[in-house]
Amino acid sequence: MESDSESISHGPPVLKISGLSKTYLMGEVTVEALKHVSIDFFSGELVVLLGASGSGKSTLLNIIGGLDVPSEGKLFFHGREITAATEAELTAYRRRSIGFVFQFYNLISSLSALENVQLVTDIAEDPMQAEEALRLVGLGNRLHHFPAQLSGGEQQRVAIARAVAKRPELLLCDEPTGALDFQTGKLVLEVIEKVNRELGTTTLVITHNASIAGMADRVVRLGSGTVTEDRRNFVRMTPSELVW
Repeated sequence: MESDSESISHGPPVLKISGLSKTYLMGEVTVEALKHVSIDFFSGELVVLLGASGSGKSTLLNIIGGLDVPSEGKLFFHGREITAATEAELTAYRRRSIGFVFQFYNLISSLSALENVQLVTDIAEDPMQAEEALRLVGLGNRLHHFPAQLSGGEQQRVAIARAVAKRPELLLCDEPTGALDFQTGKLVLEVIEKVNRELGTTTLVITHNASIAGMADRVVRLGSGTVTEDRRNFVRMTPSELVW
């Protein structure tokens, strides 16, 4: 497998992954979720991590996000080895540098959209205003609506606003359209693309949907725990142009 990422990117990588492996013991069976993965991610990129269920993409994202630790290998963030961090340092890394968006929105039902975002802005070091984050995702007129009063796509956009309100350097999206229909999914992808373009947030989107790859700067395909393809899209599609 050959990567063209280094030859076309400028500056040192934001994330450098070297020889990453992850092994799980499930009863008497050993599962190799990742096998010696090495890959770099650069500032401002929108990268789609593509692969079927069991390919290792969610495991990789969890390690990048500081939610899991590898069995072998190293992960560097701006040259600092995250895989050598203490639990307190990992917590600080997640709080300051990482924004998470998951398939399911994880909103608190008793709080309004604004209050759900304020949960993050109240503890972040240099957050944007919660109202600003919700306007960024097109929900400036839904600030005081509760999750039950919002559609699935609107709830996911609240989740994105919550993730970006603390101004993370990395936005990690795990199947962000997985629970949504085609049209609603495209609206959510438009929001993710807007955050990447306007804020310059390095963005990794995990999906099994190959059609989403068209919106990426780079496409990294995983299979059986290894990187099988790393290619650049020299023509990047808008989410509205995607069809699946």
